[in-house]
Amino acid sequence: MGESPDDRHADRIQAAIASDAAAKSALVASWRRSSNLHRLDPADCSPPHYLTEAELWQARQRIEPLVRAAQSSLDRLYLAVGGVGCCVLLADRDGVPVERRGAPVDDETFHSWGLWTGSVWNEERQGTNGIGTCLVERRALTIHRDQHFHTRNTLLSCTTAPIHDHEGSLIAALDVSSCRADLTEGFANLISMAVVDAVRRIESENFKMAFPKARILLAPVTDKGSGALIAVDADDLVIGATRSARLALGITQECLDKPMPAADLLGWAESGSKVLAEAERGVLQRALARADGNVSAAAQALGISRATLHRKLNRLDVHRSH
Repeated sequence: MGESPDDRHADRIQAAIASDAAAKSALVASWRRSSNLHRLDPADCSPPHYLTEAELWQARQRIEPLVRAAQSSLDRLYLAVGGVGCCVLLADRDGVPVERRGAPVDDETFHSWGLWTGSVWNEERQGTNGIGTCLVERRALTIHRDQHFHTRNTLLSCTTAPIHDHEGSLIAALDVSSCRADLTEGFANLISMAVVDAVRRIESENFKMAFPKARILLAPVTDKGSGALIAVDADDLVIGATRSARLALGITQECLDKPMPAADLLGWAESGSKVLAEAERGVLQRALARADGNVSAAAQALGISRATLHRKLNRLDVHRSH
């Protein structure tokens, strides 16, 4: 009698782990972690592990702002991939899906595979898989069918990308999974592009929600679609930056812990006096407009004397109608 496909998969993994391939292949390095670090057996057929309802509720509450920010992007991504037998999962940084989109006709199948809210997809329990390996390696990836560590997962194709919060920390992962045999690697590449695009939208929306009173500026970087955003307060001080902006502009958390003028960060420092003059001119013009051109009323609204306002108007060459 010959070997079963399950035995062949386990043998192939063990052979790769025993070779020097882990030094060259991220996939084999993940297989090695699964076997040597987490003591998993590729032939293990245990059913997926699920959190209790209370544990799932707590997991969801921990990232509730992100879940809210992600809703429209999850809907949009599901519209793109749901019709070809895929489901969409938003997992926390522990590898637990807390939000899901899928077609009801596929629910029974996906639930049996553990592609459901409350299941645990970290590498410690599931070995090499889209969600767990993405969270370990902190990069977008696809684990396609027999690239999975466990034989029981080799009918799945999982494309996942990491999600970072408004402070640039890894907080979640977005996954599109399929258990259809006809999902080609080429189509998985298209799904990967859609997942990465959805992650950028989720991160941007979450960032805007985290700084509701700030102005959100697109940082001057080469890749305009990278989601490199900074948040600037009413005094034009930088108070926040997305991970993409931090990487592109060399912003550290220490930079953000002390006030930093946006002009300095964005390379406008050499024309700083001009920027300040323009800002002051704008304030004076708005005050005059609200006072219908009455200098005395505008000065009172600004909390300065009429003489001081006159000097400022003359210095900045602001024309007034009265």
